[in-house]
Amino acid sequence: MSSVEESQPLITHLVELRNRLLRSIMFVLIVFCGLVYFSNDIYHLIATPLLEQMPQGSTMIATNVAAPFFTPIKLTGIAAVFLSVPYILYQVWAFVAPALYQHEKRLIYPLLFSSTVLFYTGVAFAYYVVFPIVFGFLTKTAPDGVAIATDISSYLDFVLTLFLAFGICFEVPVAIILLCWTGVTTPEDLKEKRPYIIVAAFIIGMLLTPPDIFSQTLLAVPMCLLFEIGLLFARFYRPKEDETDNGSLELTKHKE
Repeated sequence: MSSVEESQPLITHLVELRNRLLRSIMFVLIVFCGLVYFSNDIYHLIATPLLEQMPQGSTMIATNVAAPFFTPIKLTGIAAVFLSVPYILYQVWAFVAPALYQHEKRLIYPLLFSSTVLFYTGVAFAYYVVFPIVFGFLTKTAPDGVAIATDISSYLDFVLTLFLAFGICFEVPVAIILLCWTGVTTPEDLKEKRPYIIVAAFIIGMLLTPPDIFSQTLLAVPMCLLFEIGLLFARFYRPKEDETDNGSLELTKHKE
């Protein structure tokens, strides 16, 4: 009887998790169906930063027979997931929230909102700032006699990699806050390690961006600034252990 009672909450949680996943998938499919008609327009929007930098008369090419159809569809599917992120995060939050204390919920709200905004900001920064500089540099360094004709599939993979790199790297403040909140580190320790973190930011920029100094710097400098922002807000998030210790200390003093 006890084993049945113990398994019941687990089954309930699994059912709840399934429902949340199904809702998220259905929402993504609905967004995808709404966007699929505009697949070619969406791809043209993503390709604009490169097209504006290519020499006059140059065009993009498709080396695969099915690429002109499947590449825009692939981009539309990714765009549907991208636009559905707030709803997906809400479903994650709705599943996790019952297990959190009230003060934890108050702290999680701004983290969820800021993480979404920061990811979108990183993608927008890559599109509007980084792409024109990177593609302008790459198209102007082609040797004489070499025609620039980028494959649409290769271009999409390249662009998505940069989008993901900048979107994740712009989450630095959230990562710092979580590390300090869980007690893994403290703002004071991170301040002491600032020189190493700056060097690490430039190494990450070198690994995640094309081999030019402009894109590397454009990723590393925002990471350093976001690191400072994370340190500023990390002081508002204290480890749970500290709260427990303070509570027990107050109880001891009360007894004395």
